Amino acid sequence: MMILTGPQIQNEVRASRITLDPFDPAFLNPNSYNFRLGNRLLVYRKNELDSSEDMATDSIEIPAAGFVLEPSRLYLGHTVEIMGSEHYAPMICGRSSIGRAGLFINITAPLGDIGFVGQWTLQLHSAQRLRVYPELRIGQIFFWVPCGQIALYSGKYQNARGPRKSQSWKDFRG
Repeated sequence: MMILTGPQIQNEVRASRITLDPFDPAFLNPNSYNFRLGNRLLVYRKNELDSSEDMATDSIEIPAAGFVLEPSRLYLGHTVEIMGSEHYAPMICGRSSIGRAGLFINITAPLGDIGFVGQWTLQLHSAQRLRVYPELRIGQIFFWVPCGQIALYSGKYQNARGPRKSQSWKDFRG
């Protein structure tokens, strides 16, 4: 597979083959695009979770003055940008400056499906107390050229807006 360069990402956005909304050319990198943290977090109410149940969450609005993430706590954030493509396989990762501050932004789900377009849910885990802010440039998205026939994603997280909690319990219901 081949990865798109920053200039090619911009070309594909202009051609409507990649969605990055809002798009700012200043966020382009040599082979990725920086995205920002949205203003809302979800936290699970219970300390012990059961993936076969619909797990309750509380919503936290990140104030302009920031919010301190606590270690050993999972926060579900979201991107400001609506991102995706019906033509390329998107992947996300944290920016190196964010990683150097001890923040993991996607514990296990860096690969998006071709056809998913929405705000991405970020799985935030901090190694130490860390203050984050709305619109913090937190991660990068990059796009791979697929090989083979494309089947577009149409799953349970399509068109997501805001952070989305786990829906793994639906897998138990058949």
